[in-house]
Amino acid sequence: MPSILSPFSRLLAAGVVVVSLAGSAFAQEDKPVAKVGDRVITTSDLDEAVNRLGQQFSNVPEEQRRARILDALIDFSVLAAEAEKSGVADTDAVKKTLEYLRIQALHNAYFSDKIRPSVTEEQVKARYDEQVAAATPEQEVKARHILVKTEEEAKAIIAELDGGADFIELAKTKSTGPSGPQGGDLGFFGKGRMVPEFEQAAFAMKAGEYSKEPVKTQFGFHVLKVDEVRDVALPTFEQSKGQIEQLLLSEAYAAAVKSGRSSLGIEVLDESLKLPEEN
Repeated sequence: MPSILSPFSRLLAAGVVVVSLAGSAFAQEDKPVAKVGDRVITTSDLDEAVNRLGQQFSNVPEEQRRARILDALIDFSVLAAEAEKSGVADTDAVKKTLEYLRIQALHNAYFSDKIRPSVTEEQVKARYDEQVAAATPEQEVKARHILVKTEEEAKAIIAELDGGADFIELAKTKSTGPSGPQGGDLGFFGKGRMVPEFEQAAFAMKAGEYSKEPVKTQFGFHVLKVDEVRDVALPTFEQSKGQIEQLLLSEAYAAAVKSGRSSLGIEVLDESLKLPEEN
């Protein structure tokens, strides 16, 4: 199936990452579920922990999972309280970690609240229509072949075909390839699937034709027959919309970062850490 996104795939491959927000909004009432000293743990706190820790508890029975994660959250809260009492929370290392987590949380919240809503279904459909209109139809062929070891054998088979012999029956009795018992049937294939010499010969033929000269490849000598030539259907909107949405999100993310870098001003002070395009 041809891609209608190929002009844009390099953006994703270049490392533009679409970031998802770790937490989620929950419509249910935010009620207390536990207390650790004076700290109240609410359902939204637990939901956040489930979202972040759920994978680690995947082996726990589902009916026990939230209780187990709450128990882990209580343990976290207990040691966090001890850290504050002991002064650990005031160390430079902890402050740096908390600042990093604050930046990360704000980054994710901005993506969730500002960037993600900026990509609409209408934009996704418009991009799909644009790419469908610009796409060049690709073709695929349904072909058969008879594989033999020598050119002389291949020429003899072509002579038999010229005399009216049935291609399928010849393939069953004379082909050394694995498709021989199936009459040499290779099914449909597009460009880039076969070795170059074979592909060139197959796509140069019309439906119903067989090769008038043996086709030599690394496997031996082939006599080809093309049964059908058809255009490959483009993917539907339903098949494509998830990928297009991610593409538009990555573009919106990249644009927001570019704008922010321009307005804030960026300077990498350590020369050894500059990327090539920044030198």
